[in-house]
Amino acid sequence: MSKQFSSLGINTALQQSLAALNITEPTAIQAKVIPVILNKEDDVVALAKTGTGKTAAFGLPLLQLIDVENTEVQAVILAPTGELGQQIYNNLVSYATNSSEISIASLCGGTPVKPQIERLKKETHIVVATPGRLVDLIERQAINIKNCSYLVLDEADEMVSALKESLELIVKVLPKSRRTLLFTATLPGTVKQLIQNNLSNKVIQIEAEMATVGHQGIDHQYVVVEPIEKLHVLMHFLNARVGARGIIFCKTKAAVNKLAKNLAINKFSSGAIHGSLIQGIRDRIMGQFREGHIDILVATDLAARGIDVKDLSYVVNYHLPDTYDAYVHRSGRTARAGASGLALSVIQEDEVKDIPEFEAELGIIFKPFKKADAQSIEENNGLLWAKKIFKIKPNREVSEDFKGKIKTIFHHLTKEELVDKISANYIAETKTIIEKPAITKKKKKH
Repeated sequence: MSKQFSSLGINTALQQSLAALNITEPTAIQAKVIPVILNKEDDVVALAKTGTGKTAAFGLPLLQLIDVENTEVQAVILAPTGELGQQIYNNLVSYATNSSEISIASLCGGTPVKPQIERLKKETHIVVATPGRLVDLIERQAINIKNCSYLVLDEADEMVSALKESLELIVKVLPKSRRTLLFTATLPGTVKQLIQNNLSNKVIQIEAEMATVGHQGIDHQYVVVEPIEKLHVLMHFLNARVGARGIIFCKTKAAVNKLAKNLAINKFSSGAIHGSLIQGIRDRIMGQFREGHIDILVATDLAARGIDVKDLSYVVNYHLPDTYDAYVHRSGRTARAGASGLALSVIQEDEVKDIPEFEAELGIIFKPFKKADAQSIEENNGLLWAKKIFKIKPNREVSEDFKGKIKTIFHHLTKEELVDKISANYIAETKTIIEKPAITKKKKKH
């Protein structure tokens, strides 16, 4: 049992659950927030970077404050995405292993609503929801939150920008006497306005090592590429890290789909998520990623918001984000829980001027990443081509006569000679394709 969590006021049942999960030492945000939620009655604004244990910071005290004799919904936890909502729900369930009287429900969008309506007919103390789905259930009169004591807004900075309307509808239904706990990695003007409009006059603001924690252990690098070589440079980077796990961020859903298709064609262990995919598909891909069945996740910012996957060695910004906050959230997917990681931005010449601005705003330093030379990229593409051939399943419909004729042509070659000829043919054919853009570019200058 952890004496540290005990000193924060966490009860024995929750401590036992934490010990079983090998959680023994509270993080900075947990150490600061948990006693405040347990012992005071004020609203809380907690500012902490990603990967600092925010779920336990609000989840543990909430579980302890639930009155199991009261059958009404006592706490509403809102998350901007179904992935984050499900993650919070799973964490709460694991924390409550030894508190079986507490009933928790997941009400996230993208999954069938009818089972959720049926679930709400049973006693429910805590609901974890996405704003849109909760509004839907309220309008169907499937849930009553009019006597709710606690509202938690996780990743509030994303909520106010993308889900403002639904959030406002929910706040109107909740009692004014509720207590609001707001957690965010950044504090833009929209969140400050939310605090001013919806929290009480007496708000306790808590920060946890904001100057360092969000970037601790992250090696920020950038590589400058021509548009024509961007994919090849990325694939060289990935092929040098086979078996390592990471997330590649794109600005748009179309870009995610295009890149994911290229990675699949080249036999990378990858999957993709974005907002237009149904929740079932997103859950399946995320499950495969979490369990290590795929190594690379290609995603948009919102789809990957709040994803907590251990041992991610890198994050790639395939497109530099539009905001500093987005960069914080992206890079924070790696170097979690004290680990180290690489955040690589693949940029074009006209974006180089943005790097000093990101450095000044975020207090970080970018180092140049050494781009692979043309020969290395060409050889890497050849290796990917060879892997594709290796993984092709034999076509059983090819006639024996045809195969026999091919064997006759190659029968006198050793394996080494055959490899030499195949690789030489590959290089001869691809060299023309690679050189064409350079010729075209020179013509445009005149």
